[in-house]
Amino acid sequence: MTRIKRWLREAAVLVLIAAAIIWGMDWLRAPQLPADLAQKPLTTLQGEVNLVTLSQDKPVLVYVWATWCGVCKLTTPTVAALSQNGTQVVTVALRSGDDPRVATWLEKKGLRGPAVNDENGAVSQRWDISVTPTFIVLQQGKVVSTTTGWSSSWGLKLRLWWAEKFS
Repeated sequence: MTRIKRWLREAAVLVLIAAAIIWGMDWLRAPQLPADLAQKPLTTLQGEVNLVTLSQDKPVLVYVWATWCGVCKLTTPTVAALSQNGTQVVTVALRSGDDPRVATWLEKKGLRGPAVNDENGAVSQRWDISVTPTFIVLQQGKVVSTTTGWSSSWGLKLRLWWAEKFS
């Protein structure tokens, strides 16, 4: 019995250390988003979208990705599943080609919703995003959460739930 208790205690310590490292890396890589991020309308492949209006009733997940990003290949199916299950998702394609190429890629991956083609990197530069993928959760026009790099389905769902319940 003492062996099991020791093993559980060591596992708990390892989980806490891993969580601290992950949180620290997220904090270091977090973009310095402008205060007016949601105020300016975005031109998407489908027309204009206003993030303040879109995020009034439910949180919005802004997913910044790139066709050339290896980690994005792992996170895109998760984001696609969220969008297909009713989560509001706005995607931003960072330096990923022209509009037809981005539209084809989105369709192939099953990503629905408004999609910004940041062909020359102007949006990501204005938002100070240098890491793909980047996830931004907005609620009522305010940034509630940001994370970069790989994120699990549960991690994204938890951030969206937190935004809806506590923002």
